[in-house]
Amino acid sequence: MNVGLQRGAIASVQVLGLAVWFSMSAVVPSLRNAWGLTDGGAVWLTASVQFGFVAGALTSTALNLADRVPSPRLLSVSAAAAATCTVVLAVFVDQFSLAVPLRFLTGVFLAGVYPVGMKLMASWAGRAGRGLTMGVLIAALTLGSTLPHLIAGVGSLPWRGVLLAAATAGFLASVISLLFVRPGPHAAPAAPVRNPRYALTMFTERGPRLANLGYFGHMWELYALWTWIPTFLLTTGRAEELPVSVETAVFLTMGIGGAIGCLLGGWGADRFGRPPAALAALLVSGVCCLLSPLLFPAPAALLLAFCTVWGAAVIADSGVFSTTLSEVADQRYVGTALTAQTAIGFALTVITIQLTPLLAEAAGWRYAFLLLAPGPLAGAVAMRALGRRAGSLAPSPQGK
Repeated sequence: MNVGLQRGAIASVQVLGLAVWFSMSAVVPSLRNAWGLTDGGAVWLTASVQFGFVAGALTSTALNLADRVPSPRLLSVSAAAAATCTVVLAVFVDQFSLAVPLRFLTGVFLAGVYPVGMKLMASWAGRAGRGLTMGVLIAALTLGSTLPHLIAGVGSLPWRGVLLAAATAGFLASVISLLFVRPGPHAAPAAPVRNPRYALTMFTERGPRLANLGYFGHMWELYALWTWIPTFLLTTGRAEELPVSVETAVFLTMGIGGAIGCLLGGWGADRFGRPPAALAALLVSGVCCLLSPLLFPAPAALLLAFCTVWGAAVIADSGVFSTTLSEVADQRYVGTALTAQTAIGFALTVITIQLTPLLAEAAGWRYAFLLLAPGPLAGAVAMRALGRRAGSLAPSPQGK
């Protein structure tokens, strides 16, 4: 079976299947008029997905689903279920109180899309090229997560149309997974017995513990930035000076810029080693957090360039953490380890998604992203410590 085609199929499933994730965030301006949506309501339309993802990931971890159910089937069913929730919301829901539980369920089912996709992509890469391969997967996640902003920014669809377009992408992902995706030759053997305790046991091992701590620092920043960067840009007063709409600017800087960052991060992980690549991305994104107040009043062109660099750096290390954990965790429970990692990481995102607008209300959006800086800087400390390890975390032979 062609390796390139399989990697492309898995990446396509991620792009299309994850389009429903930020579909509501992309239509918040319309919902402010249609539903009288407040800032607090906008927070919960995103946070409820994160809570659902955590709940789904914990359930998957407890049952070892990612290591016991055939991955393509689990991926297909999960993508279709998340898309169905989005269709129900678009067609039948007219109020905020009904949208939140549906968004929670969407998050539950997305826990069967992203971590399972990571496991499948890792199965199609040996150690020598796994960093770049996982970078491709996270680039797909980045494009999928920001795709609704592009749909909303370049088209004239009403908010329900944007959701239906995202759901259609999710159904297509389900079909692709069922018909074309298969586990690769590097797939770990199925778990012989259920062992949900491995989600905790891995923290007693130095390699998995440090890889997870670096990831948690990364997640402290990532989703709060993705959620609130449109508001940040709108409040700079430069929105009308941008060459494109704010929604399209978000797709270009966080989506396209982020995808490029993922590929560079994956290449760097294979060329220089996992910890150095993650460390560089964490330091750049941490510095961007600290510089954000200074760039807030900058000219539109400079602001767009700054956001592009930030969008690339903030996600460039995500695939590196997944690659690292897939190499240092117990190979019988790689799926469980990756699912537990993402469950805890996404739980952290709820905190910063909630706190960022509170800081903005107190100090203004100019200073709101300073809250995010401790995450990548703390993650950098963990990755520096991990870099002292030898062996599997060194550059691959192809990178020497």
